[in-house]
Amino acid sequence: MPATLAHSSYLYKSTAPPSLLRKRAAEPKANQNSDQPKFPKGVCSIRKQSKNSNTCEVQNYALKQALREHVESGCMEDALWVFEKMNHLDTYYWNVMIRGLTDNGLFREAIDFYHRMQSEAVRADNFTYPFVIKACGGLSSLAEGQKVHGKLFKVGLDSDVYVGNALCAVYAKLGCIEYAERVFEEMPVKDMVSWNSMIGGYVSVGDGWSSLVCLKEMQVLGMKPDRFSTIGALNACAIECFLQTGKEIHCQVLKCMLELDIMVQTSLIDMYHKCGRVDYSERLFHEISTRNVVVWNAMIHGYTLNARPFESLSCLQKMQHADKLNPDAITMINLLPSCTQVGALLEGKSVHGYAVRRGFLPHIILETALIDLYGACGRMKSAERIFGQLAEKNLISWNSMISAYVQSGQNKDALELFWDLLSKHLEPDAITISSIIPAYSEVASLGERKQMHGYISKLEHNSNTFISNATAYMYAKCGNLETAQEIFDRMISRDVSSWNTIIMAYAIHGFGTKSIDLFSKMRDEGIQPNESTFVSLLTACSVSGMVNEGWKYFNSMKLDSGIDPGIEHYGCMIDLLGRKGNLDQAKIFIEEMPLVPTARIWGSLLTASRNNRNIELAELAAERILALEHDNTGCYVLLSNMYAEAGRWEDVERIKSLMRQRGLEKTVGCSFVETNCRLYRFINQDRSHVETNTIYSVLDLILRKIGEDKYVHSITKFRPLDLKRKRASSAASHSVRLAICFGLISTKLRSPVVVRKNTRICDDCHIAAKKISEMTKREIVVGDSKVFHHFIDGSCSCGDYW
Repeated sequence: MPATLAHSSYLYKSTAPPSLLRKRAAEPKANQNSDQPKFPKGVCSIRKQSKNSNTCEVQNYALKQALREHVESGCMEDALWVFEKMNHLDTYYWNVMIRGLTDNGLFREAIDFYHRMQSEAVRADNFTYPFVIKACGGLSSLAEGQKVHGKLFKVGLDSDVYVGNALCAVYAKLGCIEYAERVFEEMPVKDMVSWNSMIGGYVSVGDGWSSLVCLKEMQVLGMKPDRFSTIGALNACAIECFLQTGKEIHCQVLKCMLELDIMVQTSLIDMYHKCGRVDYSERLFHEISTRNVVVWNAMIHGYTLNARPFESLSCLQKMQHADKLNPDAITMINLLPSCTQVGALLEGKSVHGYAVRRGFLPHIILETALIDLYGACGRMKSAERIFGQLAEKNLISWNSMISAYVQSGQNKDALELFWDLLSKHLEPDAITISSIIPAYSEVASLGERKQMHGYISKLEHNSNTFISNATAYMYAKCGNLETAQEIFDRMISRDVSSWNTIIMAYAIHGFGTKSIDLFSKMRDEGIQPNESTFVSLLTACSVSGMVNEGWKYFNSMKLDSGIDPGIEHYGCMIDLLGRKGNLDQAKIFIEEMPLVPTARIWGSLLTASRNNRNIELAELAAERILALEHDNTGCYVLLSNMYAEAGRWEDVERIKSLMRQRGLEKTVGCSFVETNCRLYRFINQDRSHVETNTIYSVLDLILRKIGEDKYVHSITKFRPLDLKRKRASSAASHSVRLAICFGLISTKLRSPVVVRKNTRICDDCHIAAKKISEMTKREIVVGDSKVFHHFIDGSCSCGDYW
């Protein structure tokens, strides 16, 4: 219902910022006379003439001039004071006020002023509506825009070119490109602004192809592109990564002599960056004689997009020192992803501090980038604090926080936040779904995962390749490799990530040969591998013990694909060397690698040392790990177990003492099995289950059948007898055995028993699981913290190396 503004003081009850509407319009400022507005100096002489001659026309002219100058200078309070002294029957004065309010970002006030204009029976014209429509776009109010659009038909302005241009621009801005197309097609006359509105409109909704088609149609009709058409077309090329078309437009820029236009230059730099031609962008950048902040921002953003974070960070220093420019909020937004890429927490904190000092906050885009940074660096408290302080959370900020929880392993927190998001009546997008699916992979039951899959289908995201990739990996992580393959087979469009996902899925299940076959098919279909492809391949070779194949693909990375091996690739190769027992070669390999070894690298050597029972090398690896990660509980536990197996009990007590001093606790091992859509959890020696008696009876029967001696496990002769019995007794009732037994008695015959374990499966339980699978003639799948073990007829898919 249109608002009725009987008095100008109504505006002071609006949602305008306090800095603008601090006082009532009828209250002059302290330095003004009580009955006069503060006129600009250029109008004072006319004001005096009006007093002397008492000519109404001259006074109106003075007021008109004062109104215009106040609006143009952004002094809307003074403009409103002047307006109230004028003749309200003149449409021109209303137009000036509505334009001023809109240009100053006071969109609600502009619309309210329009409604007041209607209520006072002042006729709006073709200069009124473009600014009213622009205000509707500023409020992101489609409903208000459609009301105004409907009014146009009544007043006969629906065919006006200026009004039509405004409608096209606003509908596109609100994402309603179909409405914009309809308005554009029905316009009897189209000028350059009309075409530019559509070219830019398609870009705003991410449809670069249609934008370029629109440009071509405009040129066919004999219209020559201007700077705005060119900028829109370059943005369209950037969206679609049309490098050749972008080069053609660049030639047109030179022909039209637009190469010195700073905005065109910036758009060219941005286009070349997004098409992957950083060298072209750098050449253009160095040719610009006078660079402003926008140009530097384009370079910083471009380096970040092309995974060149150090050049991005270097740009900031050059910008400040060479060109003496101060970074703005956009600079910070473009720079923070570079800090995230390399884990540069200190530099990220510096950016955060600078943003606070410069008063850039609150700024939802900047704050969202900070959440990404702190989440990637594991500083969840900082990320949570920023997220909690957001004045208004949009879907992007929710997505960032969910992703931060998943990256840090706080999967339950991620799920709770996702459910909270649903309660806010925000509809998740493809990014939300792909971010939360990994959390479902880790902690949700199979039934909950299937519910999530159904929810994805309901949102009609099944055709989204990004989401399909995540869904396939979710099923692979829960042990359901068959469904993962089905999702992959049903994909309409497979990208390199799709192939990486299915290759890794088979890799973590120990089916390395299948992973290699899939890689061959991927190459046959013309898909070029990337860094992640080789991580998946080398993981497959490592888990399946294919040493020669592993070396083959590691060497081909640089030779055939031009990819430099990263930390993950080197880690996989150390796993391979450890499998072969070449620990000395693995150590030399680490010392000669061109990258600084991380805890991941030394962890691979520690695992290899444990499997080959080389305590000296294990001690070296553990020392390096703890120098990098003081709170690495797994390192302490693995080293302690090696000491125990060697009978070095003093060292065992020393490790335990160190853990107590540093406040570290061994992760409680637990196993999960799902039956009848319910997830059951077991810990070692667990007797809390309602079927406890049956479970232990079955376990005792199985142990007798497989001929396991309760007192002989992977324990050396140096172990004291009492500790030997204690260890043997606990191994007999480890959580994974209890879960397997419950799965055997609660699932259908001949169906696989799938168990998830949060820690590495021990040697004793691994041997027992092989024997149980042979005795029961059933497949047993145990997914531990590293890989999935498929126990079939007494053998394991991991080849007894994990």
